Amino acid sequence: MPADVVAIARDLLRCPSVTPAEGGALACVAEILSRAGFAVERPVFSEPGYPDVENLYARIGTAGPHLVFAGHTDVVPPGDESKWTHPPFGGEVADGVLYGRGAVDMKGAVACALAAALDHIEANGGTPKGSLSFLLTGDEEGVAVNGTVKLLRWAADRGQTFDHCLLGEPTNPGALGEMIKIGRRGSQNGTLVVTGTPGHVAYPHLADNPVRHVVRMVAALLAEPLDAGTDHFDPSNLEFTSIDVGNKTVNVIPAEARARFNIRFNDRHTQQTLRALVDARAAAAAQGARWRIDWEPSNADAFLTAPGPFVGLVSDAVASVTGRAPTLSTSGGTSDARFIKNYGPVIEFGLVNASMHGLDERVPVADLVALTAIYREIFSRYFG
Repeated sequence: MPADVVAIARDLLRCPSVTPAEGGALACVAEILSRAGFAVERPVFSEPGYPDVENLYARIGTAGPHLVFAGHTDVVPPGDESKWTHPPFGGEVADGVLYGRGAVDMKGAVACALAAALDHIEANGGTPKGSLSFLLTGDEEGVAVNGTVKLLRWAADRGQTFDHCLLGEPTNPGALGEMIKIGRRGSQNGTLVVTGTPGHVAYPHLADNPVRHVVRMVAALLAEPLDAGTDHFDPSNLEFTSIDVGNKTVNVIPAEARARFNIRFNDRHTQQTLRALVDARAAAAAQGARWRIDWEPSNADAFLTAPGPFVGLVSDAVASVTGRAPTLSTSGGTSDARFIKNYGPVIEFGLVNASMHGLDERVPVADLVALTAIYREIFSRYFG
């Protein structure tokens, strides 16, 4: 009999693993994988000023090729639990739908990968024709300090290398099989700071109003696109998210104006070239203003796993189960793929993302069964 993916998902959803709490979720995964013959380790990472986080690495097989399934068992808080129609940590099934925080993002996909792995191993005499691993963190929804980035380094220090990675983030906008993520845009935050000379509004000639300058410079930075996009990425986008002067007095010209922004950028840029481009455009619009841009550190570079045999294998597996030819996309926000790509090729495919992080987060049981079949087909083709 195939593994019971609904039972696995239900057990995971009943673990209150709100970041950074392990909540029993990784223990549940460890028990399942240990029984199947995986060597399981659960390293805990620490960092001053941040909570400790438990992680999991499990592997079966010693030969190549080596495929790793990556993901997370931590979830965002459920909010006001009284507003849920089913308890967020109840794992209840109603009318063919499984409810619970993390059903979509991403305990559901973890359960599907576990069930598919159990089925594949049983069908192949207890071991894959290569190596299959699980790399799971409890820190994806948080600050991502003691999670995947350290787990990857920990595994590499122990000689663990992989050929390809499948990340189970929810990738489909409307129906299972619509979209595979083959890359992600980078993300860069910054603050435009304009310094003026404060004074009385009745004597503007004795002051230098930074608001005039910041409005002009913001308009200039928004006026011209950063680029026209690339073969696999939309154009990079700069969005201002706040303009602040901290001035509570209506008849005083302020001393400073600050405008915060975020840029989601494609693979035409590195962080360094992007910063240089924005700095140059700001300088051109300054017109004598005293200004600077405070750039925040970022661990989110743009990356692409170029279409090739592995992308084709996953695409064909998705199509064979769903009948849909998935779009190869680089849209959306960041994910732990930004860390994984430094160690090997990674692509993302998971459930439909419509209800993630929302009230009554849920997944149709039929989608869990179908995603399990997709993962099972990926494993079969990869090790075939």
